[in-house]
Amino acid sequence: MDMSQSFREYVGTIGLAPWVIEVFVVVFATLLAAFFVKGVGDRIERVLVKTPTVWDQSLFTALRLPVRAMILVVGIAFAIQIIQAETGAMIFDAARPLRDVAIVGLIAWFLVRFIRTVEGNIIEEKKKREEPYDRATYDAIAKLLRLSVVITAVLVVLQTLGYSIAGVLAFGGIGGIAVGFAAKDLLANFFGGLIIYLDRPFAVGDWIRSPDRDIEGTVERIGWRLTVIRTFNQRPLYVPNAVFSNISVQNPSRMSNREIYEVIGIRYDDADKMEGIVGDVKAMLDGHPEIEHDKICMVAFNTFASSSLDFFIYCYTKTTKWAFFHDVKQDVLLRTLAIVSAHGAEVAFPTSTVHLAEGAAIADQRPLGGRDAQPPRPAFPPESPPR
Repeated sequence: MDMSQSFREYVGTIGLAPWVIEVFVVVFATLLAAFFVKGVGDRIERVLVKTPTVWDQSLFTALRLPVRAMILVVGIAFAIQIIQAETGAMIFDAARPLRDVAIVGLIAWFLVRFIRTVEGNIIEEKKKREEPYDRATYDAIAKLLRLSVVITAVLVVLQTLGYSIAGVLAFGGIGGIAVGFAAKDLLANFFGGLIIYLDRPFAVGDWIRSPDRDIEGTVERIGWRLTVIRTFNQRPLYVPNAVFSNISVQNPSRMSNREIYEVIGIRYDDADKMEGIVGDVKAMLDGHPEIEHDKICMVAFNTFASSSLDFFIYCYTKTTKWAFFHDVKQDVLLRTLAIVSAHGAEVAFPTSTVHLAEGAAIADQRPLGGRDAQPPRPAFPPESPPR
């Protein structure tokens, strides 16, 4: 007599159905295995945290919950099979396909968790090491991988449930044509977002503007349909991604330097001092610590203007930060004014000079009569009226 038969006879003596005890043992063993896996997983995770690579930690972190869930699914499905064998209830016939669907879903869940965990760990490592990275690229790759996993899981589930994948794909192709015509704008935005991810004309956090449209601000989020831009008045601007395929976009955040271009005029009376002023201003720029000397730096007398002699300053600053750039520009202009003053010259302002022929005089143009005529002023104040 084998052990299982002896166990069944013993269970019969205590008044319980043998299959009830078997179900209890299976469920208890399943819970015990899940608890054991959790304890072992905690210890392994504490060891993997100390490793320099992120792949092993990401793999184990993504695997922990799906493995425990799979143990529970398999154990419960086995217990249901025992109950079905004893009762013959038709409702338990669905246990096997549901178990298969659950296993496929858990595998897909693991892969999605793994992709998300790897993405987060890589970005954190880049931040810790202060290495440059493009958040939008990582986000796009992760989204495409997760979408591929979900689509594959759905197709496998349909095949598991007995549906023909070929028929589903054929129906999807015909339906895709209809949906493409109905949602062409949505598809245009989707592919526009894909082009942004691939070409990377800008990234999250960049300051962008378009000379073709009234678009300027800081990029907050790049989605598959919309790009969210925070304008300088702190209002969100939602731009469909398809727009960026038809307009030119400037990305000032990626500028290497900022430009200073100013025109300064001095009086015509100071014409003999222009050469010395221009030379001193050029020497000042050559010795300025915040001016980029590897790029063009020019100071030159340029124009005989209507009321001034103009020279221009053209150079680049080392900084690209907007606030500090204005500090540097202000310092350059103040030093230029000091140089002009040191040469005994003055900055010109709009004036008009009238040259009269020798002996000419300006005639009195006041009207002699009419409503606008003014009475002659007395030479002395009039006497006070009698009281």
